[in-house]
Amino acid sequence: MSPRMGLSQSSAYLLVAHGSRDPRPQVAIAQLAQQVQQKMPASESQSSLVGAAVLECAPLPLHEQIQQFSQTAIAQRIRHIQLVPLFLIPGVHVMEDIPEQVTIAQQALGETMTIALSSHIGTHPGLEKLLANRLAQLSADAYILMSHGSRRSGGNQPVEALASKIGAVSAYWSVAPKLEDRLQELAQSGCRKIAILPYFLFSGGITDAIAQTVAQLSHQFPDLDLDLTNPLEVGDDLAQLVLDLISA
Repeated sequence: MSPRMGLSQSSAYLLVAHGSRDPRPQVAIAQLAQQVQQKMPASESQSSLVGAAVLECAPLPLHEQIQQFSQTAIAQRIRHIQLVPLFLIPGVHVMEDIPEQVTIAQQALGETMTIALSSHIGTHPGLEKLLANRLAQLSADAYILMSHGSRRSGGNQPVEALASKIGAVSAYWSVAPKLEDRLQELAQSGCRKIAILPYFLFSGGITDAIAQTVAQLSHQFPDLDLDLTNPLEVGDDLAQLVLDLISA
């Protein structure tokens, strides 16, 4: 976390997402940055800068995006940038790739700019309440929290803990247990109506692929009633979580 406490009138905030060839996540992160700016107190909103960048699938590597954003900040007499990783699990991107890019950018900028790295958004305790509220609106025998998953040791533990807290079981897109495995277990335990909540930020290629997989699994498990919900999208609640992180 940044050592500063509270919003600063001389800081800029850069939201960093994964990046995708699908244009929808890029549009979403730009909208989220705008909402965060609008939710700031009037004095900070007028003097602070909120931007968006991506780790992958961009014309420039992240460290160059940070440097470009820094030039905009410097033009507004801002000398401090805080990066907020919009990632839900502590995988290799959060633990290794983004810090490495920040280091490269800091070395290039020197003393003209200082860069702080916030905790990733998946650490925010408000996610539990947000997801619990969504599941409370669903009627099902069982709930599945569907995450991308990480091969990094311990990377999926936060998902397991979160699923347990909201009364769901976990499933993963890239590692075991896969969605098919969980459906098999739940069917054998007598569940018939199952709600699936994609633990992803924004709609995109992967959430489309999950929807296709669920459609296929509906034929594979004809006795199950599968209800696939939307991923976490841009909204006031998500913007507030980001604002909390940059205010900490």
